[in-house]
Amino acid sequence: MGNHLALVTDGASLVIDYDMPLLLDACQAAGVRAEICSWQDPDIAWERFDAVLLRSPWSYVENLPQFLEWCEYVTDVVPLFNPLPVVRWNLDKHYLADLAAAGVPVVPSGFVAPGEDPAAALRAFLAGPGRGAELVVKPTVGAYSRDVQRFPRQAAAEAAAHLGKLLDQGRHVILQPYLDRIDQHGETDLIYFDGVYSHAIRKRALLLPDGTVDEPTQDARAARAAAEDERAVAAAALDAAAAHLGLREPLLYGRVDLVRDADGKPVVLELELGEPSLSMPFSEGSAARFARAIAERLEETSRKRKSR
Repeated sequence: MGNHLALVTDGASLVIDYDMPLLLDACQAAGVRAEICSWQDPDIAWERFDAVLLRSPWSYVENLPQFLEWCEYVTDVVPLFNPLPVVRWNLDKHYLADLAAAGVPVVPSGFVAPGEDPAAALRAFLAGPGRGAELVVKPTVGAYSRDVQRFPRQAAAEAAAHLGKLLDQGRHVILQPYLDRIDQHGETDLIYFDGVYSHAIRKRALLLPDGTVDEPTQDARAARAAAEDERAVAAAALDAAAAHLGLREPLLYGRVDLVRDADGKPVVLELELGEPSLSMPFSEGSAARFARAIAERLEETSRKRKSR
Protein backbone atom coordinates (compact mmCIF):
# COMPACT_ATOMS: atom_id res chain seq x y z
CA MET A 1 0.00 0.00 0.00
CA GLY A 2 1.33 3.46 -0.91
CA ASN A 3 1.22 5.39 2.35
CA HIS A 4 3.79 8.18 2.05
CA LEU A 5 1.95 11.44 2.72
CA ALA A 6 3.05 15.08 2.56
CA LEU A 7 1.34 17.30 5.15
CA VAL A 8 1.59 20.74 3.57
CA THR A 9 2.16 23.92 5.53
CA ASP A 10 4.63 26.81 5.32
CA GLY A 11 7.22 28.26 7.63
CA ALA A 12 5.12 31.08 9.01
CA SER A 13 1.96 28.99 9.51
CA LEU A 14 3.30 25.82 11.09
CA VAL A 15 3.77 27.49 14.47
CA ILE A 16 0.02 28.16 14.72
CA ASP A 17 -1.09 24.81 13.28
CA TYR A 18 -2.23 23.19 16.51
CA ASP A 19 -3.62 20.18 14.66
CA MET A 20 -0.28 19.12 13.21
CA PRO A 21 1.35 17.40 16.25
CA LEU A 22 -1.81 15.39 16.91
CA LEU A 23 -2.17 14.46 13.25
CA LEU A 24 1.45 13.36 12.94
CA ASP A 25 1.08 10.99 15.89
CA ALA A 26 -2.27 9.70 14.64
CA CYS A 27 -0.89 9.06 11.15
CA GLN A 28 1.97 7.04 12.62
CA ALA A 29 -0.49 4.97 14.64
CA ALA A 30 -2.61 4.41 11.50
CA GLY A 31 0.39 3.21 9.50
CA VAL A 32 0.69 6.35 7.39
CA ARG A 33 4.21 7.69 6.82
CA ALA A 34 3.56 11.41 7.11
CA GLU A 35 6.08 14.17 6.49
CA ILE A 36 5.68 17.91 7.13
CA CYS A 37 6.47 19.94 4.00
CA SER A 38 6.33 23.59 3.00
CA TRP A 39 4.60 24.34 -0.28
CA GLN A 40 7.20 27.09 -0.75
CA ASP A 41 10.20 24.74 -0.55
CA PRO A 42 11.61 24.52 -4.11
CA ASP A 43 13.75 21.48 -3.30
CA ILE A 44 10.94 19.03 -2.52
CA ALA A 45 10.33 16.32 -5.11
CA TRP A 46 6.57 16.01 -4.71
CA GLU A 47 6.35 12.95 -6.95
CA ARG A 48 8.01 10.85 -4.26
CA PHE A 49 4.82 11.03 -2.18
CA ASP A 50 1.72 8.93 -2.65
CA ALA A 51 -0.48 11.93 -1.89
CA VAL A 52 -0.24 15.56 -0.80
CA LEU A 53 -2.59 16.83 1.90
CA LEU A 54 -3.15 20.55 2.39
CA ARG A 55 -3.06 21.43 6.06
CA SER A 56 -1.84 24.96 6.85
CA PRO A 57 -0.38 26.67 3.76
CA TRP A 58 -1.90 29.92 4.99
CA SER A 59 0.64 32.19 3.34
CA TYR A 60 -1.40 31.57 0.16
CA VAL A 61 -3.41 34.70 1.00
CA GLU A 62 -0.55 36.95 -0.09
CA ASN A 63 0.58 34.55 -2.82
CA LEU A 64 -2.60 33.18 -4.39
CA PRO A 65 -1.45 32.91 -8.04
CA GLN A 66 1.77 31.18 -6.99
CA PHE A 67 -0.11 28.86 -4.63
CA LEU A 68 -2.59 27.82 -7.30
CA GLU A 69 0.27 27.25 -9.76
CA TRP A 70 1.89 25.01 -7.17
CA CYS A 71 -1.40 23.12 -6.67
CA GLU A 72 -1.63 22.62 -10.44
CA TYR A 73 1.93 21.28 -10.57
CA VAL A 74 1.35 18.88 -7.68
CA THR A 75 -1.89 17.64 -9.22
CA ASP A 76 0.03 16.67 -12.35
CA VAL A 77 2.37 14.39 -10.41
CA VAL A 78 0.47 13.10 -7.36
CA PRO A 79 -3.08 13.13 -5.87
CA LEU A 80 -3.90 16.35 -4.01
CA PHE A 81 -6.36 16.40 -1.10
CA ASN A 82 -8.69 18.11 -1.31
CA PRO A 83 -8.56 18.16 -5.13
CA LEU A 84 -7.57 21.22 -7.16
CA PRO A 85 -11.08 22.11 -8.43
CA VAL A 86 -12.30 22.17 -4.81
CA VAL A 87 -9.38 24.32 -3.66
CA ARG A 88 -9.70 26.77 -6.55
CA TRP A 89 -13.45 27.20 -5.96
CA ASN A 90 -13.26 27.38 -2.18
CA LEU A 91 -10.41 29.85 -1.69
CA ASP A 92 -12.62 32.68 -2.94
CA LYS A 93 -15.78 33.50 -0.98
CA HIS A 94 -17.78 33.94 -4.17
CA TYR A 95 -18.63 30.27 -3.50
CA LEU A 96 -21.27 31.58 -1.07
CA ALA A 97 -23.29 32.75 -4.07
CA ASP A 98 -23.19 29.21 -5.48
CA LEU A 99 -24.40 27.77 -2.17
CA ALA A 100 -27.21 30.33 -1.97
CA ALA A 101 -28.24 29.50 -5.55
CA ALA A 102 -28.50 25.85 -4.50
CA GLY A 103 -30.88 26.77 -1.68
CA VAL A 104 -28.41 26.56 1.20
CA PRO A 105 -29.08 29.22 3.87
CA VAL A 106 -26.08 31.54 3.94
CA VAL A 107 -25.33 34.93 5.49
CA PRO A 108 -26.71 37.53 3.00
CA SER A 109 -23.75 38.56 0.87
CA GLY A 110 -22.97 41.23 -1.68
CA PHE A 111 -19.86 41.22 -3.84
CA VAL A 112 -17.91 44.23 -5.09
CA ALA A 113 -15.25 44.08 -7.81
CA PRO A 114 -12.28 46.39 -8.40
CA GLY A 115 -13.36 49.37 -10.47
CA GLU A 116 -16.78 49.66 -8.86
CA ASP A 117 -17.66 52.77 -6.88
CA PRO A 118 -17.32 51.81 -3.19
CA ALA A 119 -19.86 54.30 -1.83
CA ALA A 120 -22.49 53.31 -4.40
CA ALA A 121 -21.89 49.60 -3.84
CA LEU A 122 -22.22 50.07 -0.10
CA ARG A 123 -25.47 52.04 -0.42
CA ALA A 124 -26.95 49.38 -2.68
CA PHE A 125 -26.02 46.63 -0.23
CA LEU A 126 -27.40 48.45 2.82
CA ALA A 127 -30.69 49.05 1.00
CA GLY A 128 -31.31 45.29 0.78
CA PRO A 129 -33.52 43.31 3.19
CA GLY A 130 -32.22 42.02 6.52
CA ARG A 131 -29.10 44.14 6.56
CA GLY A 132 -29.30 44.99 10.26
CA ALA A 133 -27.54 47.67 12.29
CA GLU A 134 -23.98 46.70 11.42
CA LEU A 135 -22.06 45.32 8.46
CA VAL A 136 -18.83 43.47 7.76
CA VAL A 137 -16.40 44.31 4.96
CA LYS A 138 -13.85 41.67 4.03
CA PRO A 139 -11.81 40.49 1.04
CA THR A 140 -13.16 37.44 -0.78
CA VAL A 141 -9.73 35.81 -0.47
CA GLY A 142 -8.39 35.79 3.05
CA ALA A 143 -7.68 33.88 6.23
CA TYR A 144 -7.60 34.54 9.96
CA SER A 145 -9.79 37.67 9.66
CA ARG A 146 -7.05 39.68 7.94
CA ASP A 147 -8.37 43.01 6.60
CA VAL A 148 -11.86 42.21 7.92
CA GLN A 149 -13.71 45.05 9.67
CA ARG A 150 -17.08 45.53 11.34
CA PHE A 151 -18.88 48.87 11.02
CA PRO A 152 -22.14 50.35 12.37
CA ARG A 153 -24.50 51.68 9.70
CA GLN A 154 -23.82 55.25 10.78
CA ALA A 155 -20.13 54.73 9.94
CA ALA A 156 -20.90 54.17 6.25
CA ALA A 157 -18.21 56.66 5.21
CA GLU A 158 -15.56 54.73 7.11
CA ALA A 159 -16.86 51.43 5.71
CA ALA A 160 -16.72 52.84 2.17
CA ALA A 161 -13.15 54.02 2.79
CA HIS A 162 -12.07 50.53 3.89
CA LEU A 163 -13.93 49.00 0.95
CA GLY A 164 -12.23 51.45 -1.40
CA LYS A 165 -8.80 50.63 0.01
CA LEU A 166 -9.30 46.93 -0.65
CA LEU A 167 -10.62 47.59 -4.16
CA ASP A 168 -7.64 49.83 -4.90
CA GLN A 169 -5.40 46.87 -4.04
CA GLY A 170 -7.12 44.91 -6.81
CA ARG A 171 -9.05 42.74 -4.37
CA HIS A 172 -12.66 41.59 -4.63
CA VAL A 173 -14.72 42.28 -1.52
CA ILE A 174 -17.72 40.69 0.18
CA LEU A 175 -20.24 42.72 2.20
CA GLN A 176 -22.36 41.01 4.87
CA PRO A 177 -24.61 42.10 7.72
CA TYR A 178 -23.13 41.55 11.16
CA LEU A 179 -25.39 38.97 12.82
CA ASP A 180 -25.28 40.00 16.46
CA ARG A 181 -26.37 36.64 17.86
CA ILE A 182 -22.75 35.65 17.45
CA ASP A 183 -21.92 37.95 20.37
CA GLN A 184 -23.86 35.70 22.75
CA HIS A 185 -23.87 32.34 20.98
CA GLY A 186 -20.61 32.42 19.04
CA GLU A 187 -20.25 30.53 15.79
CA THR A 188 -20.37 26.77 15.43
CA ASP A 189 -17.67 25.11 13.33
CA LEU A 190 -18.54 21.56 12.27
CA ILE A 191 -15.72 19.27 11.09
CA TYR A 192 -16.19 16.34 8.71
CA PHE A 193 -13.84 13.53 7.67
CA ASP A 194 -14.65 11.50 4.55
CA GLY A 195 -18.12 13.03 4.53
CA VAL A 196 -18.87 11.95 8.12
CA TYR A 197 -19.44 14.40 10.97
CA SER A 198 -16.60 14.22 13.49
CA HIS A 199 -16.96 17.06 16.00
CA ALA A 200 -17.72 20.73 16.47
CA ILE A 201 -16.40 23.73 18.35
CA ARG A 202 -17.74 27.05 19.51
CA LYS A 203 -15.73 30.06 18.37
CA ARG A 204 -16.38 33.34 20.11
CA ALA A 205 -17.01 36.56 18.19
CA LEU A 206 -13.74 37.98 16.88
CA LEU A 207 -14.94 41.20 15.20
CA LEU A 208 -15.14 43.77 17.96
CA PRO A 209 -17.52 46.78 18.00
CA ASP A 210 -14.64 49.27 17.75
CA GLY A 211 -13.62 47.83 14.39
CA THR A 212 -10.64 45.88 15.68
CA VAL A 213 -10.27 42.13 15.36
CA ASP A 214 -9.55 39.78 18.24
CA GLU A 215 -6.82 37.23 17.59
CA PRO A 216 -8.31 33.81 16.70
CA THR A 217 -6.19 32.05 19.32
CA GLN A 218 -6.96 28.71 20.92
CA ASP A 219 -8.69 30.36 23.89
CA ALA A 220 -11.30 31.71 21.46
CA ARG A 221 -12.45 28.12 20.92
CA ALA A 222 -14.20 25.49 23.02
CA ALA A 223 -15.77 22.10 22.37
CA ARG A 224 -19.44 22.22 21.39
CA ALA A 225 -22.07 19.64 20.50
CA ALA A 226 -23.62 20.74 17.20
CA ALA A 227 -27.41 20.99 17.27
CA GLU A 228 -29.55 18.99 14.85
CA ASP A 229 -30.50 22.04 12.80
CA GLU A 230 -26.81 22.99 12.51
CA ARG A 231 -25.86 19.52 11.31
CA ALA A 232 -28.66 19.62 8.75
CA VAL A 233 -27.47 22.94 7.28
CA ALA A 234 -23.83 21.79 7.29
CA ALA A 235 -24.75 18.59 5.45
CA ALA A 236 -26.75 20.60 2.91
CA ALA A 237 -23.74 22.88 2.31
CA LEU A 238 -21.39 19.94 1.74
CA ASP A 239 -23.93 18.24 -0.56
CA ALA A 240 -24.37 21.45 -2.56
CA ALA A 241 -20.60 21.85 -2.92
CA ALA A 242 -20.25 18.25 -4.11
CA ALA A 243 -23.06 18.71 -6.65
CA HIS A 244 -21.66 22.04 -7.90
CA LEU A 245 -18.19 20.57 -8.35
CA GLY A 246 -19.34 17.22 -9.73
CA LEU A 247 -17.53 15.23 -7.06
CA ARG A 248 -17.81 11.44 -7.21
CA GLU A 249 -16.67 10.73 -3.65
CA PRO A 250 -16.91 12.53 -0.31
CA LEU A 251 -14.31 15.14 0.46
CA LEU A 252 -11.54 13.82 2.68
CA TYR A 253 -12.04 16.73 5.08
CA GLY A 254 -14.11 19.86 5.43
CA ARG A 255 -15.36 22.43 7.90
CA VAL A 256 -18.65 24.32 7.90
CA ASP A 257 -18.86 27.52 9.95
CA LEU A 258 -22.36 28.53 11.01
CA VAL A 259 -23.92 31.47 12.84
CA ARG A 260 -27.53 32.07 13.81
CA ASP A 261 -29.54 34.78 12.10
CA ALA A 262 -32.06 37.19 13.64
CA ASP A 263 -34.65 34.38 13.66
CA GLY A 264 -32.28 32.00 15.42
CA LYS A 265 -31.79 29.81 12.35
CA PRO A 266 -28.31 28.56 11.39
CA VAL A 267 -26.78 30.02 8.24
CA VAL A 268 -23.44 29.37 6.58
CA LEU A 269 -20.78 31.95 7.33
CA GLU A 270 -17.96 30.06 5.63
CA LEU A 271 -17.35 26.65 4.06
CA GLU A 272 -13.70 25.64 4.48
CA LEU A 273 -12.64 22.88 2.11
CA GLY A 274 -9.09 23.89 1.20
CA GLU A 275 -6.85 24.22 4.22
CA PRO A 276 -9.03 24.60 7.32
CA SER A 277 -7.98 24.44 10.92
CA LEU A 278 -9.79 21.34 12.19
CA SER A 279 -9.70 22.10 15.95
CA MET A 280 -8.59 18.58 16.79
CA PRO A 281 -7.23 19.54 20.24
CA PHE A 282 -10.85 20.08 21.32
CA SER A 283 -12.13 16.62 20.38
CA GLU A 284 -10.53 13.49 21.78
CA GLY A 285 -10.11 10.90 19.05
CA SER A 286 -10.62 13.31 16.17
CA ALA A 287 -7.01 13.05 14.98
CA ALA A 288 -7.32 9.26 14.96
CA ARG A 289 -10.56 9.50 12.97
CA PHE A 290 -8.90 11.76 10.43
CA ALA A 291 -5.83 9.52 10.19
CA ARG A 292 -8.02 6.46 9.54
CA ALA A 293 -9.87 8.33 6.81
CA ILE A 294 -6.52 9.32 5.30
CA ALA A 295 -5.24 5.73 5.41
CA GLU A 296 -8.39 4.46 3.70
CA ARG A 297 -8.18 7.16 1.01
CA LEU A 298 -4.50 6.35 0.37
CA GLU A 299 -5.33 2.67 0.03
CA GLU A 300 -8.19 3.48 -2.36
CA THR A 301 -5.92 5.77 -4.39
CA SER A 302 -3.28 3.06 -4.58
CA ARG A 303 -5.83 0.52 -5.83
CA LYS A 304 -7.02 2.89 -8.53
CA ARG A 305 -3.46 3.53 -9.71
CA LYS A 306 -2.70 -0.19 -9.94
CA SER A 307 -5.90 -0.89 -11.88
CA ARG A 308 -5.04 1.58 -14.65
